[in-house]
Order: sequence, then structure tokens, then C-alpha cells
Amino acid sequence: MKGTYILAIKLSQNCKLVIGALGSIFFPKGLYFYVGSAMAKTGALTLLNRIKRHFLTNSHKKTHWHIDYLLNSANAQIIKVFLIPSKERYECIIAQEILEQSDDYIDNFGSSDCYCKSHLFYFSRLNTFEISDII
Repeated sequence: MKGTYILAIKLSQNCKLVIGALGSIFFPKGLYFYVGSAMAKTGALTLLNRIKRHFLTNSHKKTHWHIDYLLNSANAQIIKVFLIPSKERYECIIAQEILEQSDDYIDNFGSSDCYCKSHLFYFSRLNTFEISDII
């Protein structure tokens, strides 16, 4: 299965993390939405296998993507996953919609292969918008 996904991530404490080539970044506690995609028909890069990988502990996966560094933090917990099965890539469209609703974003996070400002968005609290309004 191919498609786009959104991870809702709760960060329980402020933390500073080194995120690969992005360097050291301060993350305030709160709620983050990460937008990603998995466009392979089979193998490790299918939508479901990509989601399963995000739930693995760092001892069971190689740190590769920006999101891996954040999810390896003991303070980060995936609290909800939204799947958007599709043959088309909607990652950037959804990222733009979430950006407009977010309190802030982490510059260039998860968006090194596109022109988006980011694919990781910060909410100090859950605003009144509904995720269904975005997707």
C-alpha cells in the first residue's frame, strides 16, 4: 500500500537534540505533527511498513531520517497515526495545510527532498481545528 501519513507526537519535556545534518535543535514540549509518505508497492517502504518502523526502538533500526532522531528521544511518544492511502503523493499539500494551523515548525525537518519549509509542526496545545479539516 502506498500513501501519506501523519504522526501525532507528544513531547513530554523540552529537549535539545542533534538531528543529523540539521544540527542541534531545541524542541519545546508539546504536540508535533509529522507528515511523511511511503510510495513503494512492496517491501520496507510501503505505507504500513514505514509506520511499523517508526514504532521500533532505536536499537532495532538504523537512524536514517530526521524523524528517527526525534522518535529516539525518551521524551517523544507517538500518540496517533493518520493514514492516507493513495497512489498520489499528498505529503507536501498536507504539510502546507498543517503549517497554516501550527504554532511553529522546525525548519527543513523532513523536507530535504522537496521545497516545503518543514514536515514537522509544533502545537503548544491542540487548537480548535480538526485533523479531518486538513485531510
